[in-house]
Amino acid sequence: MLLPEPVTLYFDKWCVVMNSVDTDIVGNIHAFESFGLVDGPGVRYVIFLKGCKMRCKYCHNPDTWSGEGEKWTAQELWNKVRRYKNYWKNNGGITVSGGEPLLQMDFVTSLFSLAKREGISTALDTAGQPFRNDPEWLERFRKLSEVTDLFILDLKEMDSAGHTKLTGVDNSNILEMGRWLSEHGKKMWIRHVLVPGITDDEKDLLLMRKYIDSLATVEKVEILPYHTLGVVKWAESGMDYPLQGVPVPTDEETERAKSLLGI
Repeated sequence: MLLPEPVTLYFDKWCVVMNSVDTDIVGNIHAFESFGLVDGPGVRYVIFLKGCKMRCKYCHNPDTWSGEGEKWTAQELWNKVRRYKNYWKNNGGITVSGGEPLLQMDFVTSLFSLAKREGISTALDTAGQPFRNDPEWLERFRKLSEVTDLFILDLKEMDSAGHTKLTGVDNSNILEMGRWLSEHGKKMWIRHVLVPGITDDEKDLLLMRKYIDSLATVEKVEILPYHTLGVVKWAESGMDYPLQGVPVPTDEETERAKSLLGI
């Protein structure tokens, strides 16, 4: 089904201009969380998509790496999600996470367009790895940004070599994405997973603080203490867990990291 083009929708003090959006586009879904409290403001319905190109050594959802999942159209998914609308009140809404949701960017744009048609808050939880500075990709990303109220950007490390060792990919395009969001006035939360001996280096955290301070639209910075809840999923997937024996951070280590990031 195609939404009419163009359609201008007004909600309170803002508007969204929706171009033609294919609500029959199919996405690969991993899981749902109907009462999320940490993935954006208020109560959120969280949709976890399949597919990720990064191979983070501490990933707690390696079962999302494969792109194959339960298939839903954007319209079918919105019909399911909107039933929880009464829980969201004024500051809740929906969050799409992963895996890496930018690998299914057009699907997310369609889903968020349906949400914005009813004035629902939208948030995207992303590591930014698919970001590309080419006109075709950026145009699709711009359309997504028009219907996304909040970007939750996960920063792994600032050092390029360290980032590659930890995740398997460079981070230059991820940092570029943060700058693009800032330059285009898109609200952001920044998250950093704190892993003792790996992502807690003082120099790197200070570089991260400098980078975050250079962004004009960051509303919140969060430290997520490393945990081992995903170890069983590595075993179920037949993979050796690469951080075996690495401890979770102490409260003191977490507070130190927060201080270095200026939280």
